[in-house]
Amino acid sequence: MAVKLRMSRMGRRNRPFFRINAVESRTPRDGVVLEKLGHYDPIEKDAAKQIVLNKERAQYWLDKGAVPSDTVSQILLRQGIKHKYAEESTAHRAKARALARAKGRPFTKAERIATQKQAEAAKEKAKVAEKTKVEHKEEKAKTEVQAKAEPEVVEEKAQDEVAEQKTEPEPEAKEQSPPEEKQQ
Repeated sequence: MAVKLRMSRMGRRNRPFFRINAVESRTPRDGVVLEKLGHYDPIEKDAAKQIVLNKERAQYWLDKGAVPSDTVSQILLRQGIKHKYAEESTAHRAKARALARAKGRPFTKAERIATQKQAEAAKEKAKVAEKTKVEHKEEKAKTEVQAKAEPEVVEEKAQDEVAEQKTEPEPEAKEQSPPEEKQQ
């Protein structure tokens, strides 16, 4: 018979309360219990009252070969009960983390979020760069259009200047001629 140390949920909706039990591995979560070892109340504010555990009986079941679930393992470690399964799981986790880092993949949720933020920032930079390229091309096209239009504008300005020059000398001639007549 394979024995596991795991929790069964008690309490009501939105008010969880867990019992820490020794059960056969094939029984369902709220199935037949071999022995009740304690309880865990996650809502309790006082840390001393949050976990109540019979340490002697928990150690007995661990010595008999009971395998704790991950959550129960953490609770046992917090209570000062060391067991080989916690050491194995930390070694396994460290190995998995090393493999993930070697492949360049995120291992934890925080690392995943950080890589997603970096990817989004890179996308934003690419969008901004593309937008500036498009704006630069548009400005270049406008300057080319203006450059093509400028000779026409220059010609029109030159024609206007020539027309102004033609009209200007006549008044100057009239102005110049009367003083000449006066001088003679």
